[in-house]
Amino acid sequence: MYRRSFLLGGMFLPRVIGQQVQPAAASPTAEEAPVEFICPMDPGVRSAKPGRCPRCGMVLVPGIPDIGEYPVSLRLRPSAPRAGQSVQLCFTVTHPKTGARVTEFEVMHEKLYHMFVVSQDLGFFLHEHPKLGRGGEFRYDAVFPTPGMYRILSDFYPRHGTPQMVANTVIVPGGQTLRPVQDRPGGLSYRGRNLEVSLTMEPARAIAGMKTLLFFDLKPGDGLERYLGAWGHMLAASEDLVDMIHSHPFLADGGARVQFNMIFPRPVVHRVWVQFQRQGVVNTAYFDVPVGELK
Repeated sequence: MYRRSFLLGGMFLPRVIGQQVQPAAASPTAEEAPVEFICPMDPGVRSAKPGRCPRCGMVLVPGIPDIGEYPVSLRLRPSAPRAGQSVQLCFTVTHPKTGARVTEFEVMHEKLYHMFVVSQDLGFFLHEHPKLGRGGEFRYDAVFPTPGMYRILSDFYPRHGTPQMVANTVIVPGGQTLRPVQDRPGGLSYRGRNLEVSLTMEPARAIAGMKTLLFFDLKPGDGLERYLGAWGHMLAASEDLVDMIHSHPFLADGGARVQFNMIFPRPVVHRVWVQFQRQGVVNTAYFDVPVGELK
């Protein structure tokens, strides 16, 4: 599983599974070491030949560049957003070493830029794709439905870099009464636009720092299609929006069951959004997962 996590005050770190291959020592008679092709999003997926990742669909690349966080600057038009009114979000990415604006990006899951927006009370979720404009600036016209804090996550792949997931914060002024996650109606079944999604877990209660298998059963079990190059997308956010994890299925074949593997970092409630496409319709379901600690 490839996991990208944003920690407040920190930087994203990809979770790399698999031992790095060391190049063979150079010698006059030694043959050139074979090239290993690696998925930039799922580094545990490796191949001796070029191709595509069977897990997320990304094109395999010959080795991974040094990891570095690319800062993202967010500008608002107008600068003071109001609930219920349109505001343009303008994103620019800079190189971590040179500070120069990045203008070239790789296509990742059929798009150059993925944007996730989550409200402070976890009641609002948006997964959209800003458009690239002049000078390397990505723009998207959004509407924040209520006052409060919103976390905006940028998911992109700068050319000659590594896939990134960087968060910004927007405050929409005005009063708001937040409902704790535990007080909201919950359940392990969710009915979308043309798909019912149910969740079972192994173990039945997630433990922080340990692998949890999340099995999503889909009804009807036919007509599932790849959405943005994958059989599903998942974003998990802790109830305080400190931890955010974006991942793709560990096991999926277009059938009625899709498996995600997850390691929740802390013992707090996490809201999990999953997106599946059936017969051209994208269904977004969410589940609240209480995460305990090992006693």
